[in-house]
Amino acid sequence: MKTNEERMQDVLKHLDQLNHIKPDTIPNIDLYMDQVTTFMDEHLKKTKRYPEDKVLTKTMINNYAKNNLLPAPVKKKYAKEHMVLLIFIYYFKNLISFHDIEQLFRPLTEKHFSSSNGLPFEEIYSAILSQEEEELEHIKDDIIQKYHHSSKTFEGKGLEDGDLEYMRLFSWICELSFDVYLKKQVIERLIDDLGDTEPTKKKK
Repeated sequence: MKTNEERMQDVLKHLDQLNHIKPDTIPNIDLYMDQVTTFMDEHLKKTKRYPEDKVLTKTMINNYAKNNLLPAPVKKKYAKEHMVLLIFIYYFKNLISFHDIEQLFRPLTEKHFSSSNGLPFEEIYSAILSQEEEELEHIKDDIIQKYHHSSKTFEGKGLEDGDLEYMRLFSWICELSFDVYLKKQVIERLIDDLGDTEPTKKKK
């Protein structure tokens, strides 16, 4: 059984191994759906929880288009702009609803997708990626800080070593979860502010 210290070191090692898809890695040629799914699965495989998980499937892509998250391909081919949107969807889909993603993406796709007047999608993606890479060190520091804070909980409660280790792990996970919960609330409020109407029921 791992100690919490070992778990923390594993988490930090995992974060260090994660690689974002670099803008110059995304093909400049249009791709068929099979090529899109292969590319995404290869470049995001380290983010999967289980080896058998799929990063992206044909069904997923069709579902994103059905929910207005992704503009239709041209002659069954997906451009670099589609790829950028699919990368964003991959990270957002486990955090917010399709309805929220559609709300968030709408100004982006209306003003900048295949537009000669808008910002190139590669430039948008590069700016966001740079910001996230800078933030990673702050995130790691925060995880460590929460770990050390949770390591002080349940002191003097008469718990056996194994139980104490678990209770402190539970405390650490709770601290991390509360942080995610609050930030999710903030994200949803910011997305709601994009529209002038009251929030509607989210699509599942």
